[in-house]
Amino acid sequence: MKKIRLLLEYDGTNYHGWQVQKDETTIQGIIEDGVQRITGEHSSIIGASRTDAGVHALGQVATFRTESRFDPASIRRALNAVLPPDIRVLGASGVDDAFHPREDAGGKRYFYIIANQRISSAFIFRYAWVVPQTLDMDSIIEASRVFIGRHDFSSFMGTGSDIKDPVREVHSLNIERLEKIDFMTAGLSGNFIKISIEAEGFLRHMVRNIVGTLVETGRGRIFPDSIKEILESRDRRKAGQTAPPQGLFLERIDY
Repeated sequence: MKKIRLLLEYDGTNYHGWQVQKDETTIQGIIEDGVQRITGEHSSIIGASRTDAGVHALGQVATFRTESRFDPASIRRALNAVLPPDIRVLGASGVDDAFHPREDAGGKRYFYIIANQRISSAFIFRYAWVVPQTLDMDSIIEASRVFIGRHDFSSFMGTGSDIKDPVREVHSLNIERLEKIDFMTAGLSGNFIKISIEAEGFLRHMVRNIVGTLVETGRGRIFPDSIKEILESRDRRKAGQTAPPQGLFLERIDY
């Protein structure tokens, strides 16, 4: 029995998230089916991050065990031949059996794209949150600084989560304004905001709830100096809305 580590990229638009769910099409389920097709074995795929429905990944990490004779390079080629084109295996390697993609992760990095404009390109709606109201960047940047550090993020945790320890450390949170996004050798012009956040780990919906709160700050509905109070309240109802999933990308997992 050997353990294979996969580096994955996927467009989450057509999937009900990462984790296998009854009667739903998920990334994990599709990959498990692919592994069974090429090895004849039913193997459980363990991912580093359980991305939500509609969320994308540029650097998801996952593992599975197999008794097949295929080497990692052959597994990568075979999986890419049977997986749908919106899920790709970028790399495959053998790994020690003790390695766990989620528990051994030292940090994760996500970014979120906002198209802050009334009319958006036809090629961006799958990958950005279109916010037509003008956002105050100074307020967003001021509010974002409060999230950096070690905090109890209960106010930014998705309802229904069974996590017992809501304390997480955010290493960095950067805000960029972009006038163009490169796409298929062309540049899509517009008013884009990229929010990048790196942490030791994240709670369910934590990034999307932080982004939604920052947008509410940019709209003037939440004041930047209220963010500390919202964090300390540990009350989800006091934070902003949950940003829609399509603007969120899992960029990388660090080990």
